[in-house]
Amino acid sequence: MELVQDTSRPSLVDMKGIPMIKYFAEGTRLLQDFQARDDDLLVSTYPKSGTTWVSEILDIIYQGGDLEKCRRAPIYMRVPFLEFTSPGVPSGREALESAEPPRLLKTHLPLALLPQSLLDQKVKVIYIARNAKDVAVSYYHFYLMAKVHPDPGTWDSFLEKFMDGKVSYGSWYQHVREWWELRHTRPVLYLFYEDMKENPKREIRKILDFLGRSVPEETIDLIVQHTTFKEMKKNPMTNYTTIPSHHMDHSVSPFMRKGITGDWKNTFTEAQNKRFDAHYADKMAGCDLTFRYQI
Repeated sequence: MELVQDTSRPSLVDMKGIPMIKYFAEGTRLLQDFQARDDDLLVSTYPKSGTTWVSEILDIIYQGGDLEKCRRAPIYMRVPFLEFTSPGVPSGREALESAEPPRLLKTHLPLALLPQSLLDQKVKVIYIARNAKDVAVSYYHFYLMAKVHPDPGTWDSFLEKFMDGKVSYGSWYQHVREWWELRHTRPVLYLFYEDMKENPKREIRKILDFLGRSVPEETIDLIVQHTTFKEMKKNPMTNYTTIPSHHMDHSVSPFMRKGITGDWKNTFTEAQNKRFDAHYADKMAGCDLTFRYQI
């Protein structure tokens, strides 16, 4: 990995047919000999689906509700991003080396690129899925501000690339479907962003049950309050403002932009929505996954 300060919006790199950010492709190759531990917990999502939100919830649970301990480092150090590499910033593999067990890990990798050790060890996974329209809009704004991505072009052209799986991490359809199927053979808790927005306390209880943990009711209330979008957006340990501006330009768009369900209505044209719905119906045919586009 070249040690340069300008990420220069490199082109995506093909890995087993999946487009990847150049630096993250390098990081993924570094994971080939990664050895998972039985007590690891993996947070998996397609990008812009609530990864940071659930990561913060989990760190608070792991720290026994002690918010001071959760301020010890930015979220990407507390919950290492497996495939992350970027010039001048510690890689996910490096962050893992200093992580005390039991470890929290994060990835956006589809199954084809996931380190085999995570599957062989049957590591517990919490997967969060978000409706495709809100993901597409959020991902477009993320492309604009995060310079490790290629230039996204216009919204209309980006939407076409998103539908065709020609954005980083590939097809949203494939990603959500393959992890949905994996829950039949692996310990996967499959959560929905919209459910979390609607009733975070209910979803936190699901997480606790999945982990076999219990916390006092007041700790659940604390987690709900601390992990509201408003609180996390102003928290430098969760809002990614500690990342250098030549990597993420928050003046273009904040990393935590709106965090709502239904924002797609402010961006999709009627024609785009009609085209997207037809494409979605074709891609998701035969799948029993259902998403809500407003709550």
